[in-house]
Amino acid sequence: MSTNTLPTALAEIVDDFQALSEPERLQLLLEFSRGLPELPERLTNHPELLEQVVECQSPLFLTIESERRTDGPSAYRLFFKAPPEAPTTRGFAGVLHEGLDGLTAEEILAVPDDMPELLGLTRAITPLRMRGMTAMLGRIKRKVAAANKLES
Repeated sequence: MSTNTLPTALAEIVDDFQALSEPERLQLLLEFSRGLPELPERLTNHPELLEQVVECQSPLFLTIESERRTDGPSAYRLFFKAPPEAPTTRGFAGVLHEGLDGLTAEEILAVPDDMPELLGLTRAITPLRMRGMTAMLGRIKRKVAAANKLES
């Protein structure tokens, strides 16, 4: 699969991963782990607003919010909560946050379900962790699709 079909920011991230050796890819994933933004206070104090992605080996919670624009379709904001001792899970959440946050429903829903495989981590990360990554993307897409349907 080509990165031409991905949103620009996500395509650049995938290109960065693909340009590295396997050990360097793991280091880049750790950098994304450290760059994952903290939850805003309105969500920190209301964990019931977050949904757990049970397929992830480590506890990961996420939610989305729609942001209306006057000049076009709504943008979707992504929020994640993952413990610091889960760098792989946090790293992939960081990739998704940086690559998808602020995009429209159409852009997010067009991301191929197997996008995590493009990062080139399938030999470095267990299949169970890869399944968690794919589930995270799937959960985001389902939530965006549902929210977009409500807005239509």
